[in-house]
Amino acid sequence: FSQAGAQSIVASLWKVEDAATRDFMVAFYRALSTGGRAGALQQAQVSVLRNPRTAHPYYWAAFILIGAR
Repeated sequence: FSQAGAQSIVASLWKVEDAATRDFMVAFYRALSTGGRAGALQQAQVSVLRNPRTAHPYYWAAFILIGAR
């Protein structure tokens, strides 16, 4: 994606449950509309962390931001 011209990439470091990934991405894109990419990533991680069902780092710590400018 980087070679194709993407300015930044959100990726996961390991396989994550589909429902938790959906919740994470919804929170990420909502936060992205009001601020920067790094802040949106943090807000999405905190959002998933606050849910008791997905509070374990397995569900939210896999996501990283590569190339945020």
